Formats: sequence, structure tokens, C-alpha cells
Amino acid sequence: MHFLKKLLVLAALSLTFASPGQAAVSADEAKTLVDKAVAHVKQVGIEQAFKEFNDPAGSWVKGELYILAYDYQGTNLVLGSNPKMNGKNLWDIKSPDGKFVVREFVELVKTKGSGWVDYQWSNPESKKIENKTTFVTRVPGMDAVIGCGIYKN
Repeated sequence: MHFLKKLLVLAALSLTFASPGQAAVSADEAKTLVDKAVAHVKQVGIEQAFKEFNDPAGSWVKGELYILAYDYQGTNLVLGSNPKMNGKNLWDIKSPDGKFVVREFVELVKTKGSGWVDYQWSNPESKKIENKTTFVTRVPGMDAVIGCGIYKN
């Protein structure tokens, strides 16, 4: 019985000190972040919002959750996890499963307004190719998509 109590205490401690990066995030959290980002664009304007979204240490980057944006030609406008990508055209970038990811983001927004795109991508934490899904919608006031994705662990 004493052993069982120690085991339970150790299990509880391991949960208490688990890294926040280990916690899986939900699709709802990604969509909520996009909804908040859209509202923020409407509130402060595109230029100010994009500046904030591109700050890796800012409040719009929460572990694997971050805002991304591309114009309809595939140029990266926002990548909260790596703002060095801003200005680069990623229209022809393919995921490991052969999908033109940015093209799919743009096509979905143009045809349906918003939705989810499933693809494979390298997870920077696990260093493995994993299934990912990204929610995208239109940036208010411009021909561009804004989104946030999660790894489907």
C-alpha cells in the first residue's frame, strides 16, 4: 500500500511539472485564435495586427499555436513562429504528402470562405513528419488568408 501511495504521488508530480509544450492543443483552440485575430485586425488595422502576429515572443504565439497569413498569390505576410519567412512566396511549397499547402489555403478561402486543410508537416518539437490541420479564413479588408494549425498527435 505504501508503494502505491508513492507511485500516485510521483504520477501527480509528473503531471504538475510537465512542460506546457507537451500539452496537446485542440482544433477549437486554433479556430478561436483565428477568430480573435480577425477581430483584432478589424479593431487595430492590418498593419498593426500583422506586426503583433509576427512577434514570436508576443501574445499571439502560444506554443504550437500561432497566426499565419498569405496573400492570394502565396506570399507570406505573417508567420508567428518564424517571421523571417515574411515576404517569401510559398505558392509552390509542397507538404511531404504532396499537397500544395498554401494553394489549398487560398482555394478553400476563395471558394468556401473558411475551413480546415489537412496535410503533413514537420513538427519542430518532435522533429517528425506529422499530420496537421489548419483553419483558414479571409483577412478582413484584403485578398489574403489568415489561419492557425495544430498537429494531430
